[in-house]
Amino acid sequence: MDKPKMSASEMSKRIDHTLLKPEAPRSSFDSFCSEAVQYGFKAVCVNSAWVDYAAQKVRGSEVAVCAVVGFPLGATHHAAKAFEAEKAIEDGATELDMVLNIGALKDGDLKTVEADIRAVRQAAAGPTVLKVIIETCLLTDEEKIRACEITKHAGADFVKTSTGFSSGGATVEDVALMRRIVGHEMGVKASGGIKDWLAAVAMIKAGADRIGTSAGVVIVESAPD
Repeated sequence: MDKPKMSASEMSKRIDHTLLKPEAPRSSFDSFCSEAVQYGFKAVCVNSAWVDYAAQKVRGSEVAVCAVVGFPLGATHHAAKAFEAEKAIEDGATELDMVLNIGALKDGDLKTVEADIRAVRQAAAGPTVLKVIIETCLLTDEEKIRACEITKHAGADFVKTSTGFSSGGATVEDVALMRRIVGHEMGVKASGGIKDWLAAVAMIKAGADRIGTSAGVVIVESAPD
C-alpha cells in the first residue's frame, strides 16, 4: 500500500498537541501553547485545571483547546465527569476527550457505559467535539467492538485508542478495527506512543483522523521533503 501523500502542514492539522503530565509547571504550558500556534496544530490537549490558561495562550489562533475528562482511569462517577465537562467548556474548551467506564465495559454492563458517555454528551451539547477513550490495551477485540458501538450510539464524535497512561498505546491493528466498526460517520483518534513521522502516517493509513501526541514538533519536523 502506498504512503499517503501528506505535507508537514497537513499533518499538523491532524495533531492534538498533548501535555498531560501531572508535574508539568506553568512554564511548560507557555512553550507548549506557543508550539501549537507556531506549527498550526489542530488542538492543545490538557488536564481540565489548565484549560483556562491554555485558552488564553492560544486565543486569536485557529488552535482548539481540548480537555480530558475522567482522566486517566475512567472510574469517576458520571455526574463528576459531566461537571468536569461543563467547567472545561466554561473555561474555553471546545473539545473533550473522556475516558469511558472501563470496569463497567469489562463487566458487560453496557447500559452503565452508555449512560456515562451520554452524561458527558449532554453536558457538552452543541458544537463541542466529544472523543471517547476506550483504552484498547485493556480490552479484548470483542470489548473494543462493543466500546466503539456504544460510543457511536451515545452520540460521541470520535472514538480514541488510549490515554497513554496505561500498559500500552495505539496500534495500527486497533485503529483499523475501530475504523471498521464506526464507519465514516465518526472520527478515530490514535493516541499513545506515537513519536515519529512514520508512526503517525501508519496510523492515518489505518484510518485515524487525529493523532494525539506529545511529540508533535518532532513528528512535523521529521516530515520528508
